[in-house]
Parts: sequence; C-alpha cells; structure tokens
Amino acid sequence: MDVQVRDNEAEHRFDLLVDGEPAGLAAYRVRDGRTVITHSEVDPSLRGRGLGGELARLTLDELRARSARVVVTCPFFVRYVEQHHDWDDILEDR
Repeated sequence: MDVQVRDNEAEHRFDLLVDGEPAGLAAYRVRDGRTVITHSEVDPSLRGRGLGGELARLTLDELRARSARVVVTCPFFVRYVEQHHDWDDILEDR
C-alpha cells in the first residue's frame, strides 16, 4: 500500500492518498505565521488500517521540512501528538 500526503494549498488541506486515490484529509489554516491543523478525517471504508496515524505523521513531517510552527486543534491530532513526541520541536500551544 503506497501512502502519501500532498498539500492542497487551494483547499487549505493535506490530502491523504492511498495507492494514488483520495483517502482522507487534514484541514489547516495559517494564522499569525503558524499552521493550525483544525480537522482531519479518513474514508470510513479504510478505517482500522492505521491511516489516521499515517496522515498525522506525514503531515507533521511535511510541516517540519518547511520549518513551520504548528498548532493542533483537531482532536485526533491532539491525541496523536500527546502520544508521539517526535514533533514537540515544531508544536506550539494554541
């Protein structure tokens, strides 16, 4: 299974692609120079395969590569970063 995340700047979201097909998204907005992740979802037919975690990991990796400062308000991303501290260096409080 090939899993990728691509920034869809026009829609203000990172699109999750599985084998080249849309499978989910992480919506964001840029505020005060910070990227705020506001919402995420994975296609219900694909749940239970760890794709939510992949969406979070790949999105945060991409934002780190851009030297972005990140705020997470999406409940899934909040739980993810509470359990995975690999991105503490780019995270900011609300």
